[in-house]
Amino acid sequence: MSTVDKFSSVRVLCIGDLMLDRFIGGDIKRISPERPVPVISIRKTEKIPGGAANVARNISSLNGSCTLVGLVGDDDAGRALVRELESDVRISVRCVTSSDRPTTEKIRYVSQGQHVIRADIECADDLSRGLELKLLDLVSRALPDHDVIVLSDYAKGVLTDAVIRRTIQLAQEARVPVLVDPKSQHLERYSGATVITPNSKELFASTGIDPAFDDDCAVRACHAVLSNTTIENILVTRAEKGMTLLSRKKEPVHIAASAREVADVVGAGDTAIATLSLAVGAGAELEEAAALANCAAGVVVGKHGTATVTRSELLEALASGHKFSDDETSERLFPLDDVKSRIALWKKDGLRIGFTNGCFDILHVGHLKLLNFARSNCDRLIVAVNSDASVKRLKGPARPINNETDRAVLLASLKMVDAVVIFEEDTPLEIIESISPNVLVKGADYEIDQIVGASFVLAHGGSVLRSEFVPGRSTSNVIAQISTTSSR
Repeated sequence: MSTVDKFSSVRVLCIGDLMLDRFIGGDIKRISPERPVPVISIRKTEKIPGGAANVARNISSLNGSCTLVGLVGDDDAGRALVRELESDVRISVRCVTSSDRPTTEKIRYVSQGQHVIRADIECADDLSRGLELKLLDLVSRALPDHDVIVLSDYAKGVLTDAVIRRTIQLAQEARVPVLVDPKSQHLERYSGATVITPNSKELFASTGIDPAFDDDCAVRACHAVLSNTTIENILVTRAEKGMTLLSRKKEPVHIAASAREVADVVGAGDTAIATLSLAVGAGAELEEAAALANCAAGVVVGKHGTATVTRSELLEALASGHKFSDDETSERLFPLDDVKSRIALWKKDGLRIGFTNGCFDILHVGHLKLLNFARSNCDRLIVAVNSDASVKRLKGPARPINNETDRAVLLASLKMVDAVVIFEEDTPLEIIESISPNVLVKGADYEIDQIVGASFVLAHGGSVLRSEFVPGRSTSNVIAQISTTSSR
């Protein structure tokens, strides 16, 4: 059994600063007549647990179990945060509620994919002694049932020196490893921890040595921390330069970055510490655990907002050798058995599987509209393409214009498509019955009773959707226009 397969049996106790991330999206089309500032017309608002709560979300999405200990205010934000967390069966929430501290909120205004401004609601003062004692009581009662502890420090006052010191002491007595994602330049606060995971900026602030400069500087900075503390290991995250792991009795290990493209770095540290904790809890050597954390972080930075990584996404990234390129086409072309294996992983992660099919002989705007519509109604989209022999039987001896490999490669190059499979039959019924998609999509030029596989999908609790038809946009029309033009 692989380390990732063992994640489901790992129990993580996560302690730290809980936050509610609000993403408020809208359009900016004018400047205010009152002051020279942009006016955003709000279209949608999204609430996502952040900070230590996002660590818990990542643990859950990777199939682990997490008990989350922290503090919320006696306010609407705190209640909304707890509701969001308690909806996840893999997360157990044990919070101290404060009547005189607000729940930490980060409110991000976003337009056209760009953050316009961020507004924070918080009290970053250290907890009172009374709140510290309540928090530590929750920690001491929860600790015996867990395999690993994570301290997620966002410098919002929950992880005081006293809380950190006592938690590490309790963990050492119970022989439970402690992993820390720090936000303080005073790294000696975490003495006794099994691993700390500062980023380059935090390690530079602590040591005066820039680990982002080169590998040697990274090692020297890590040595400076280990020599002045009783921390056992340090794993520094170095953005595009990957990670460096230094242990007291081993040679340094440098792990190359694995991100294919960076859309948003929000929450990447949460994903890394969550994956690291599960791997350590599963019994992996620290070098393997760090490699898994690096790989997971490389996946999550390709997503927008406070995101998580699923077990299937991590396994897919590992299967590709951690190597991502601009052209991932070959990773999306599958024989049916491989598609079924991948779908099994996706379904285990609770993802909705979408399916559509066609000849896709000459890719045009009608096809793109169909595919975008299909992907917007599912989490993963499978596209089945008729083989050359199948197209000839359906369309005549002059078709297809493009061979099956070219057609499949073009589809696989589209970001909205997650897997492409070629089928030899005249209809995709056999594939539909084999993979049992949650959503079946065809164009609106088909009535429901004309869509192959519709009755099967509906009978198995799925849905059948029809995408709006684009008049005049078809392969036959494109071929006719080409013929007309060439004959002039």
